[in-house]
Amino acid sequence: MANRKVKKFSIKMQKKLVVLFILLLAMFIGLTVRLVWITGENETDYQKQVLSQQQYTSTTIPYRRGNILDVKGTRLATSEKVYNLVIDAKVMNYKSQYLEPTLKALGENFDLDMGAVREHVTKNKSSSWYVPLRQLTYEEISGFQEAQSADSNIQGVWFEEEYRRIYPYNSLAADVIGFSGRDNVGKYGLEEYYNDILNGINGREYGYLNDDLNLERTVKSAVDGYDLHTTIDANLQMIVEKYLKQFDDEQKDSFTSGNGAENTGCVMMNVNTGEVLAMASYPPYDLNDVRNTDSLLGTRLLEEVTNAAGYTEIRKTDTIITQEVVNGLSEEQLYVNLNYLWQNYCITGTYEPGSTAKPFTVAAALEDGVIAPDLNLECNGVMEIGDYDIKCHNGPEGWLTLEQAVANSCNVSMMKIAQALGKDEFCEFQQIFNIGLKTNIDLAGEARTASLVYVADNMGPTDLATNSFGQNFNVTMIEMIAGFCSLINGGYYYEPHVVNKITNVNGATVQNIEPRVLKQTISESTSELIRQYCRAVVEYGTGKTARPAGYMIGGKTGTAETIDPNTHKRSETEHVVSFIGYAPADDPQVAIYVVVDRPNSDKQGNARYATKIVRNILTEALPYLNIFMTEEVTEEEQQELDALQQSIIGQYAPSAPEGGQEDGEGAEDGQGAEGGDSQGSGQSPEGGSPEGNGQSPEGGSPEGNGQEPEGGSQGEGGEGGQGEGGAPPATQGESVPNPDIPVNPNLPTNPNMEE
Repeated sequence: MANRKVKKFSIKMQKKLVVLFILLLAMFIGLTVRLVWITGENETDYQKQVLSQQQYTSTTIPYRRGNILDVKGTRLATSEKVYNLVIDAKVMNYKSQYLEPTLKALGENFDLDMGAVREHVTKNKSSSWYVPLRQLTYEEISGFQEAQSADSNIQGVWFEEEYRRIYPYNSLAADVIGFSGRDNVGKYGLEEYYNDILNGINGREYGYLNDDLNLERTVKSAVDGYDLHTTIDANLQMIVEKYLKQFDDEQKDSFTSGNGAENTGCVMMNVNTGEVLAMASYPPYDLNDVRNTDSLLGTRLLEEVTNAAGYTEIRKTDTIITQEVVNGLSEEQLYVNLNYLWQNYCITGTYEPGSTAKPFTVAAALEDGVIAPDLNLECNGVMEIGDYDIKCHNGPEGWLTLEQAVANSCNVSMMKIAQALGKDEFCEFQQIFNIGLKTNIDLAGEARTASLVYVADNMGPTDLATNSFGQNFNVTMIEMIAGFCSLINGGYYYEPHVVNKITNVNGATVQNIEPRVLKQTISESTSELIRQYCRAVVEYGTGKTARPAGYMIGGKTGTAETIDPNTHKRSETEHVVSFIGYAPADDPQVAIYVVVDRPNSDKQGNARYATKIVRNILTEALPYLNIFMTEEVTEEEQQELDALQQSIIGQYAPSAPEGGQEDGEGAEDGQGAEGGDSQGSGQSPEGGSPEGNGQSPEGGSPEGNGQEPEGGSQGEGGEGGQGEGGAPPATQGESVPNPDIPVNPNLPTNPNMEE
């Protein structure tokens, strides 16, 4: 052992080892550099290749559609989180001990056909997506989640989150709000107009599933939609809708079967900003159940027909919709009728404004200087224009001041004023007042009326005469009230709007929408005269029944015939009646416009149908708005207010006093006062507790009585009287139909339907 030779590396071998080591090191460094370069240049591509060979998931995180709030912050439309029950049969069958405990927990906590669920799970073991229940609330899923937490063998069930649009007050402000479905696409109203603002951006959860099915990777959060803060006051809206319903309850089936009128609408607006405070039409519909056919009952059936030109159009029939009729409708027919129900009559319905256009005629002539405030006009009861005799509803009235001509609604005086103004100036002022133009209110579906008004080139003398008192051209309600506000606020035309602010989910303001003055229509001096004349209408003219207890207001009544679709001549029996006004008379703050389209009566041309609604609304609304009384309250009016207060707070239900007649009432308002209590429905919205009017607080159920004070009634021109049983007298208001007078060929023959 001691003699054994120890082998040593020779110098030559050591050199070889060093060279080999250096080569290996160089190769390693080169490989490392190459890998780093490849990773930097092609990282994404290689990640995709790797992930494509693995099991991974990508889940959408839904955004929350923005709220729609009233002026006090009450939620009129909101979205709540709901859950879809998702069954993953692949996971449930992964281990034998998962199946039965999971099926048992599903059966105990959900209303499911467990036979169908078991069949699906056992026959589709590779299925990862089966949704037997949708839009469950948190309360509905919480029991299963507790069971799942307590038993680890309950596997293969998870809950997909989404949002459901809800409307806390059901039909309240339905025309203004509109609705949206599961696809978050708004239809009608604010939901459609501001659809992109209300919608947000979906988020996404990118997940890699490991062997334990635990989700890894990253989450991109959803961006919620913006909130709309509207000018609508939910309490005012309730008041308006309550009295529209009361009118329908009183008038439905009174002459023929069906609703109280073809259409009834009301708009309340801030005179000095153009903000819409309330807007409603009747019948309404339930925003949470838009396909509910109950609201169709009592309306006229619509049908699609092919006209002479070969185009399909929608027309009203004489059939009144009953449940039996609904049951017989096809899906297409039902949609046609529901679509009409969903439209907002206040911005889509067109009609002839009647005598509510007379203040516009007078304002135009005063502003143009062709007449003076001290003008006296002689009314002989009839005026021959273009070989046609156009009568005044009052008969001969003799000499009238300009104020009396407006207060008594004298057609002859308006025709003389229009002649002095001339057709060129008349048409120019219609443009100035925005008649025939869209207001661009921020609601979807506003109708265009440009083709329904005359231009100077095609206006004849008879057309000018009839236009002077509001016939032979069509308007929308929003068009009229926006223009009327400029007549009484000093001449400033504000663009009407419903939304005044947009905020994000954190409450930060994204956009303020300020009142926008588009133009000045008339001077302050002319505006002051129009206020004076409109006050006279209510003081001693055709609009006395519109005055609420304790207040003096101004305004103008209106009556117009509809056009017979068969003869294309003016109907002698079907009328649209209206009242447009403001309060208080000396300091206009709020404007109101009510239109009743063909009331259910054998004497339709009576503006009292509209003035009574206005009076009832303002009696309750003005105290709520903290507008102080301007007039002394009579004993009868005080009794009425006391009864109204008690009915609102639900402590006393007043009985209807016997109605009388009010002295000095116009022929169109010749119906005697009608007593009666109104019973509204619905609770006062949160955050909107009114002051001063007795409106019920949260959870209350307001009721109003809307009864008329006792008094005498006399027809315009001294002809008084009341029909038997409280019916309107035989006179047909301010409008005296002459079927021979030419009708504007552009006006729709099917009233209020777009053609």
